[in-house]
Amino acid sequence: MSVHVFVDETKASGLLVAAARVQPRQLAPTRTLLRGLLLARQERLHFTKENKARQGQIAAALCGSGVVVDLYDARTIADQRLARRLVLERLVADCATAGAHRLVLEQDDSLLASDRRTLRAAVHQAGVVDELVYEHLPPRSKPLLWIADAVAWCWTHGATWQGRMRPIVGEVHQLG
Repeated sequence: MSVHVFVDETKASGLLVAAARVQPRQLAPTRTLLRGLLLARQERLHFTKENKARQGQIAAALCGSGVVVDLYDARTIADQRLARRLVLERLVADCATAGAHRLVLEQDDSLLASDRRTLRAAVHQAGVVDELVYEHLPPRSKPLLWIADAVAWCWTHGATWQGRMRPIVGEVHQLG
């Protein structure tokens, strides 16, 4: 079975990318779990906009979901374009090693063209042109992107929040 990877980042103090790995059998139940966390009239979960009690509730739910989130920490690289390129190249290489089938990144229109160039080259370099599909999508359309959003936020907001998400954090890759 091939894994699906859902990616979001925070740029608050340099680039930190979170990549949630979800097994195919976990896709539907995890989507249901996330949609069940929405409040009335809420289109998506955006961790930074939730109050502390909700953040705790969401963190606890994610930790019980069975997903694994890898982190790519490029916060020491001053050049943000270089940082993003290095992270995406490493992410694609890791997806290839893991046998990932699908890579979904949260859409940021300002980065779309450069991301596509980097991803295209990285997929060729990793030899997974016919195996790994990648796409950029808005977060409201893909609830599984909300996992990466939450973990990235927590990882940059101190030891207490890191500790809350630690049960689902897999690898932490330092780049730079």
